[in-house]
Amino acid sequence: MKRFYIKTFTGTALMMTLFLGSSCEHILEEEPRSIYEPGFFRTEKGVHGGLTSMYAHLRYIYGDAYFYNATLTGTDEVTYAQSADENFKVMDLSGQGEITSSNSRADRLWNNAFPNINTASGIIENAAAVESIPASLIAEARFFRAFDYFMLVQTFGGVPLDLGAGELKFNTNPVRVSVRNTVPEVYTKAIFPDLLAAINDLPESPRVTGGATKTLARLYLAKAYLTYGWWLENPNNIPTYPEAARTDLDGKNAQWYFQQAYDVATAGINNPGPFRLQPTYYDVNLGTNDRNSEVMLYADHTETSEFFNGASLTFSNGNPPENFAGWMMTWNYTNIRSATDPNWNSVLSSVQREAAQPLGRPWTRMAPTIGVVENTFADKTNDSRYDGTFTTVYRGNWPKGGASAATVYNANNLQVRPGEPILTFLNEEPATTIDYSNSTYKSNIGAGVLPGRADFVVSPRGISRIVYPGLWKLGPYRTDNGSGLGQPNAASTRPFNIAKFSELYFIAAEAAVKGATTQAGMGARDLINVIRARAGKWRWDNNGNAAKVQDNSAAMIAATPANIDINYILDERSREYYGEGYRWYDLVRTQKWIELASTYRIGGMNYGEHTPQTVTRNIQPHHYLRPIPQGQLDAMEGTTDLFQNPGYN
Repeated sequence: MKRFYIKTFTGTALMMTLFLGSSCEHILEEEPRSIYEPGFFRTEKGVHGGLTSMYAHLRYIYGDAYFYNATLTGTDEVTYAQSADENFKVMDLSGQGEITSSNSRADRLWNNAFPNINTASGIIENAAAVESIPASLIAEARFFRAFDYFMLVQTFGGVPLDLGAGELKFNTNPVRVSVRNTVPEVYTKAIFPDLLAAINDLPESPRVTGGATKTLARLYLAKAYLTYGWWLENPNNIPTYPEAARTDLDGKNAQWYFQQAYDVATAGINNPGPFRLQPTYYDVNLGTNDRNSEVMLYADHTETSEFFNGASLTFSNGNPPENFAGWMMTWNYTNIRSATDPNWNSVLSSVQREAAQPLGRPWTRMAPTIGVVENTFADKTNDSRYDGTFTTVYRGNWPKGGASAATVYNANNLQVRPGEPILTFLNEEPATTIDYSNSTYKSNIGAGVLPGRADFVVSPRGISRIVYPGLWKLGPYRTDNGSGLGQPNAASTRPFNIAKFSELYFIAAEAAVKGATTQAGMGARDLINVIRARAGKWRWDNNGNAAKVQDNSAAMIAATPANIDINYILDERSREYYGEGYRWYDLVRTQKWIELASTYRIGGMNYGEHTPQTVTRNIQPHHYLRPIPQGQLDAMEGTTDLFQNPGYN
């Protein structure tokens, strides 16, 4: 099976900016190689090179817009937007096409995970022969092998442990046949043993900035235990593939795994190493605060070097290893027009494309549903997470594009200065009816007006597939813009966050709800309230663009139900990780996808279509697994019917 043969990486594909300690002077580099063989991993240079490629491979999955789409579109968080093509529409399962082995963009994971798994196996098998290689380096390879297998088994079901040379063996010869292992085999033979070994041998503090640690390995072991516990329990009788009894190879039951998930997650909380929660939610995703102590793993990028960025710093083709996921939920705000004269004889683009976190490059491929704004983020007063997730106020920046007008005319023909709101997505439905007809000085993008306001407005129920709040948390951040618009057509030079310390609290809380025996002061409600209390603390009003020192943690804690259930935890996870690529996996793990995402509301495809439409999705049990990519099937000999997941043949 050619796809399992270690791929050829050239140029910047193997490169990752990894800084030793806090210094930015020592960078771990890997020379491009066309092939790995066992002897290469019996050298210190080979081991370090292989490990560098493991961090680099994350950029071919995370930050890639198409894999990003596969993790979110079709959930209660996201639907397709006005400019979506087949890649996005089919994932919505709302009558816009069917997911197939050819159009499912989970192929990004499949095609990049297996070569990395093989590299990891090469290090694990051979590095011990190098006396200068400590066990901690081999543990990094074990972590990444488990990491990739965990992502694969959640996405596709059981996958092959034998890539051609035996189970979990390093393979150097291309083969064109394969057998898929069962889900229990993947967990008990690969994921759990590798993560347990990683926890034992990894350091508390990372070898390089962003490197694997004990706490990171604990997070993934706890999450794997939790996910496997749900798989064993199978509350909604979702089919698996390859077909296997919902029994554990070691004779443990689901409850045992829920308890292990709780114990490992709380061990991570109680022994955090260098990791901790940021003081406010705003700080977690703020571009100036990237690589902070809450983020434990990320696919890295940099604006200091195209070589280490893995992409141009001035333009983008929209391909991995670029970080271009943030474009997808960015609507075309650059179409907003304001006037330079009171009669609106001359208009300009008052909000221009800028390489700034509230803005960025618009693609209009994915959109939040109305339910996200009205229900998920219902509390926008105490809870800072809506403000720390979305761009809801679009401010004038026309002088950065060269326009000399000191003011422009906007809603109600009132004047607006640079930096003031041009368009606002309201937090709530207003008491006064919005005038979307706006016949005298009409908004060219179908926004409305309210009496006395100079900014055009759209209410939550006016959100459509073409005009909607942008995703601030993934917006670009650069220090080289000067006084202009910067390089908004380049892919983001920010890291794409993958794992956060905060998730240990969610995993432990979910395990507690599933029946795990808890420690004093660390019950499900206690754990969730740590997160909610932090969400109540403000230091900056992001969309108000002003300091806001306010502590609403007591109100947040008081509003938490006395007895929380899985749906409440899923709501909290959505508030915490909205738009970060968690949601499909959360709904699949808990088997709540059909219950929570079968319908959604959103406006139309054209400017001015503000009437909410209720859309029904046709989510079937077989959709809980993604199809094996067609490229894999084409590379195999003989029939592949038994290799493909049912429902996709």
